[in-house]
Order: sequence, then structure tokens, then C-alpha cells
Amino acid sequence: MNTVISIIKGLGIILMVMGHAEVPDLLSNFIYIFHMPLFFIAAGYFFSRKHLDNPWEFCRRRFKGLYVPFLKWSLIFLILHNLWFEIGILNEQYGNWQGGVTHPYSIQDFFTRVFRVVTSMSGYDEFLTGAFWFFRGLLVASILYLILARVIDGMRPMGMVRIAILICAFALAFNAYRFAFGLKVTTIPNGGLRDIWGLFFFGVGVIYRHFETRIGDRLLLTVCCLLVLCVCAWFHTCGMNNNGKMLDLLTLPVTGTAGWIFCHHLAVWIDSRDSLLRRSLLFIGNNTLYVFIFHIISFKLVSPLKILWYGLDWGQMGCHMVIHYNNHTDLFWILYTVAGVGVPMLGLQLCRRLAVKLRPQPAVA
Repeated sequence: MNTVISIIKGLGIILMVMGHAEVPDLLSNFIYIFHMPLFFIAAGYFFSRKHLDNPWEFCRRRFKGLYVPFLKWSLIFLILHNLWFEIGILNEQYGNWQGGVTHPYSIQDFFTRVFRVVTSMSGYDEFLTGAFWFFRGLLVASILYLILARVIDGMRPMGMVRIAILICAFALAFNAYRFAFGLKVTTIPNGGLRDIWGLFFFGVGVIYRHFETRIGDRLLLTVCCLLVLCVCAWFHTCGMNNNGKMLDLLTLPVTGTAGWIFCHHLAVWIDSRDSLLRRSLLFIGNNTLYVFIFHIISFKLVSPLKILWYGLDWGQMGCHMVIHYNNHTDLFWILYTVAGVGVPMLGLQLCRRLAVKLRPQPAVA
């Protein structure tokens, strides 16, 4: 197990939850310009030539680790969707920060969404599983990278770094063409923009691992990367959203890579000494799946406190992802972040301990 990469994933998932908790604008800008690329770079970091030699095993593991949990939990949340309205978790009055709301599903709605979940990894409950796009994004990026790498290597055998550079160039060219002419991959939900960015950063992970020892963890480089992130956050450059612009081609590769280098140096420092922080980030980083799945529903544990604090309408429990009232001026985002990370991790710990207690004990001779 690479503990540094696990810590980076722990940092990344905490940043994701903070972003969804609607932190103040400048901090939100800082988080969104690099936090999702971290996960794609981390996945690419472990890609090697052995996967080109044994592609079916790579595909099997990707589907088992991404498609299966996506399918399982998407269906569970779809089944529970109308129940959330009955108990007040969701409603048709309050919605997301853009004003959109959700509604109970009819039988037709339900089975339409089930079909989309199974066939295109879309159709999930956007209000309670809105982060599930990542499962599809990483699966598409991983499999597409494998296919392109095998095609390139089959045409002309070359090193993994050269293959990665060509694939990254392809991803940038594809998105440039998309921004210029409005191209969308109609078979992929939302046109595939995030998925192609994922392909690019997957390649960055392959390249980084090759040059990791040369790059090192130089303090000056880390400070420069942090300055780049701060400047780009100040000017509000974009992250891996669905509304990209040409400017993103110049900024997102820089901020995503700078964020990785900064977090890598920070993770190396944290990993260098045994501490509660290190152990906590390792546990979170090795169990990011559960935070992805449960952090939004965990936010609902904090919303009643905000409703009572401000005397709000109880219907605001249905806000997505959190209650928006005073969200840029108060500190409730801290409580939301603690709940979004802490509740899934605590639940996981309790489930594991319960499983141990319920496990049949071997008979004593």
C-alpha cells in the first residue's frame, strides 16, 4: 500500500466534501480548480505496462471497483427516493443553488432511471447521489486510456511516458474541438467533458510516477504550486465542471497538476511521522468510496441545527446539497464538512465492529 497516495486521496475527499458544503467563494474557487484531478492522477499513478499485457484483468477490476458499487447504491437510493419525501429529507419547494428542485418518481420515472443507471451510468438520484458522476468518469477514463494505450503501442511500441503524452495531447485536442464547435459525445451523459478531462489527468498520473524521483518534494516547487493555485482561485478559473471554456485548456491542466504536486509534498510530510492526523487521513483515504456515497445524506444531520439557529422553514431540509441561507457568511460549512466525512467513517467503523461480533466463532476442541 502506498501510504502517501492514500493520504492524498484522504485530503482530496475532504476537499470534495468541503466544496459540497458551500464554503466561502474564494475557498470554493481554490478547492474546485484541483480537487477532482487528484483522484484521476492517483488512478493513473498505478497504471503500468502489465495492464497492457493483461487488459481483461484491468477491466474486470475497474468494473468491480466502480460500476458495481455505482449500480448497487444508485438502485438503493432510487428505491428510497419517494420515501425521502415522506419523512421530509426531500421536498418540491427547496432545491439547489440554481433553483432546481426534485420531485417524487412515478413508476415510469423509476424504471426509466433504472434503465439509464444500468446502461449509461446516469439516471441516479441527483439530489442525494450527485457525486456519482465520478464513478462513470473514472471508469470511462480508465478503460479509454487502456484502449488508446494498446492501440498506440500496437502501432509503434514505445515507452509508457510517450504513450501518456500522446493520450494527454489527444484529450486536450478533443476538448479544444469540443469548445470550438460544440462537440458532445452523445453516448456519454453530459457530453463526456469530465470524462475526457479524467483521461487527461489519468495520463498525468502515469507521467508523474515516471518522473517522481526527479521532481521530488522541493519546498520551492511546492510554494510555487501553492501560489499558482491561489492566483487562479482569485481569478476564478474553472475546474472539472460541465460548462468548460477555451480558457480551461490553459488553466485546468496547470492547476490540476500544481494541486497534485502541492498535495503530494503535504502528504509526504504528514506520512513522515506517526500521528492522529496521519492515521485519520490513511483511514479516510483507503475508504473514500463510503464518503462519496454517503456524504450528502450525512449533511442532513446538520441541516436541522441550521434551521433552528436561524428559525427557517423546515422544508429547507430539502435543499441540495446543504441549506443555502447565509452559506457564504456563517460557519455551518465546517459542521457540514465534519458530518460529511465523519458520519460515513464512523458508520463504517461501527459496521465492521458489528460484523466481527456477529462472525461465528470457531468451535473450541
